Amino acid sequence: MQNTMSDFKIQSVLITGSSRGIGLEFVQQFLKSPNPPQKIFATCRNLEGPQSQVLKNLSEKHQNVILVQIDVTSPSSVAASVKEVEKHLNGQHLDLLINNAGVLTHSNLESQTSEDMLNVYNINVVGPMLVTQAYHRLMKRAEGTGKSAIVHISALLGSLEDVPSLFDHFPVISYRCSKAALNILSRCHAVGYKQDGIISIAIHPGWVKTDMGTDQAPLTTEDSVGAMMKIIYSLSDEQSGTFVDWQGKTIPW
Repeated sequence: MQNTMSDFKIQSVLITGSSRGIGLEFVQQFLKSPNPPQKIFATCRNLEGPQSQVLKNLSEKHQNVILVQIDVTSPSSVAASVKEVEKHLNGQHLDLLINNAGVLTHSNLESQTSEDMLNVYNINVVGPMLVTQAYHRLMKRAEGTGKSAIVHISALLGSLEDVPSLFDHFPVISYRCSKAALNILSRCHAVGYKQDGIISIAIHPGWVKTDMGTDQAPLTTEDSVGAMMKIIYSLSDEQSGTFVDWQGKTIPW
């Protein structure tokens, strides 16, 4: 029998980069879902900044929204967050991890610097690696006791096959390289954590109206996240290790 995420209620979810854009929309849509998770761990680097005010308002209105500070590039910050989350889980598993925090800088082949490449790679690849590594023990399950899932928010620009069609308009070298690396990390998680009952998938959210995507983007955060939520709630073992867009269509590596 196919074991899917829809076979059980997602009781806990942790979202990185949740103070704005896609991350914030995930928090809002989980709250609106028919069976909202009992624990929504909304994380960001700076909980005291003005950009976090909407998130703070949500946590004051909803007891199941728990704010957690995480700098995804800092091993000590990630480790501290695990201790905080573990206290709230009270012996339960973390059902879903959404690695959403990311950054994009504009660069081309001539202007790309090593400093920028390393900074973007640190946030977009090393960050998800550290977070997943740290939360693995809270997600792993004994055989026959259900599934957990890791969702990596990737990008079409990380597809090696699609480089020619988009390169002239969006060279963004460091971003492209980081998302290609994130994709292989997602596949490694799918293979390495399979025995622990963990599904891993990389999803391209589309070109979305956010600070990163700009107002020129055709998709709203509501539409993008709403579509991705359908994918998340129907995840199966067969989808682990795949790379899809927000509509569930397979993207070539």
